Amino acid sequence: MKLRHIISAVALFATTGLAQDVIPLYAGPAPGSPQENYPEKAYFSKVWNTDVVTNVTQPSLLLFKPAPGTGNGTAVVVCPGGGFMALSISSEGTDLAKWLAARGVTAFVLKYRLAHTGEDATQEFTTLFADHEKFRETIGKIIPLSIADGLAAVTYVRKHASDWGISADKVGIVGFSAGGTVATGVAMRYAPEGRPAFAAPIYPAVGTFKDAAVPADAPPIFIAAATDDNLGLAPDSIALYEKWTSAHKPAELHMYAKGGHGFGMRKHGVPADTWVDRFGEWLESQGWINK
Repeated sequence: MKLRHIISAVALFATTGLAQDVIPLYAGPAPGSPQENYPEKAYFSKVWNTDVVTNVTQPSLLLFKPAPGTGNGTAVVVCPGGGFMALSISSEGTDLAKWLAARGVTAFVLKYRLAHTGEDATQEFTTLFADHEKFRETIGKIIPLSIADGLAAVTYVRKHASDWGISADKVGIVGFSAGGTVATGVAMRYAPEGRPAFAAPIYPAVGTFKDAAVPADAPPIFIAAATDDNLGLAPDSIALYEKWTSAHKPAELHMYAKGGHGFGMRKHGVPADTWVDRFGEWLESQGWINK
């Protein structure tokens, strides 16, 4: 492992802790990307008030295993959000991974490829998002690579399922915001060996898939968002739900009156705080976790 990757891993552990292992997603350079020489960063963002990771060029999985003897065979790939410019690694990544592991699920937090940013990606995002055309231009080339990483992650976990005592047919994917775009892409573009057992896009942006058809064997889907989403993405969740139900595929949607965008696992004293409880109930009803 190169020194900069070791430093990045150490920095990440300092902010998130408890991950049992860091697994490179690809054996060599990530396919489809030029060789990049800028370092991955992990730091606390004052803009977003949470831990973030930026400048990911070599995707990896952070492993969170349930306590010995408590695993139920289910696994979940967790995709943090951050506008394809950063990863909200704690509240939309490792915090959910720990919640899942406590319920017998083996969780893998995916650090997927991101657009190249400077000193503070979260501040850059805030400035850039105001100019939607320039923002789309900035992230347009990276979105297919991020989705490709999501597809590769589910395929990788399924292929190596026996290594962690999980079932290859019980590997799902959850994603927040941009990570929800990745999760939706996986739920729509998988090959047979990479089909997710279920998908849970949380306040996703899904305009990329407006004209895409739902696969004939599409997995069940769980969606949660807030009506007062300050990025204006609430209609995306409704559209995704309608796309799934129109194709006669199982879907559950929770649209909260208040929660804004990016609520993740943090508690804000708003209705959206309970989304993860509803997600847990849905996982139970589908047989992915024990009651």
